Amino acid sequence: MVGQLEIREVTKLFPKAGESGVLALNGVSLNIHSGSFVSFIGPSGCGKSTLLRLIAGLDSPTKGEICLDGVKITKPGSERGLVFQDPTLFPWLNIHDNIAFGLKARGVYKQERDSVAQFIKMVGLEGFEKSYPHQLSGGMCQRASLARALIGHPTVLLLDEPLGALDAFTRMNMQDEILRIRREQSMTMVMVTHDVDEAVYLSDEIVVMSPRPAKIEGIIQVPLTHPRDRNNSEFVRLRGKILKILHYAGREKEPEYYI
Repeated sequence: MVGQLEIREVTKLFPKAGESGVLALNGVSLNIHSGSFVSFIGPSGCGKSTLLRLIAGLDSPTKGEICLDGVKITKPGSERGLVFQDPTLFPWLNIHDNIAFGLKARGVYKQERDSVAQFIKMVGLEGFEKSYPHQLSGGMCQRASLARALIGHPTVLLLDEPLGALDAFTRMNMQDEILRIRREQSMTMVMVTHDVDEAVYLSDEIVVMSPRPAKIEGIIQVPLTHPRDRNNSEFVRLRGKILKILHYAGREKEPEYYI
């Protein structure tokens, strides 16, 4: 099975004019197994999305390397699909053409045009093929973004807070959609999220990251079977364990100053 990721001593320093720069990641090492669902969780600005972009090949590590199935990642590739927090659909294209865009860019649309309808059906957008993004809800646009990322048959799907802009009920429905797609497509999924419940609900493994420069504070295995009960005692225990690592386990922090 393909989709094995190896992150080896990855450091990322963003240069800053006249200064020493911003150290986003500091010696991060991690193995992500084929077919697993792994979530990165940590404080805002800690480097989670930076690490995801490095896996996507949109940027390069300052030190270290990331390999997919033993091959070093140096640029974007069709074997890695990426879904952002905002749908990033082209507003001048209808849903069919948005989903088909990657096929056309790779020059394979004529051979694979029938797969567009298949993926539209997979994400529940039948009947909306000719609609434009502004005519659809946020959840429907995010479904289209998922289909656009999946149509290239990636071995790894990267999700950068893909549900963060949705309301609570749409978000839970989309979580179930992601799980269904994972069952049908059998791929490795790596997600950035700020939502602890979402991480426990979806993941096989949760990587808890420190404030910037990010290091790995802990790796939590999630042994629960799907579908998961959010009120299950083990679910609640895992949620509390993650919050404790993040220092949000119900204890008030002492103020750094007094009035």
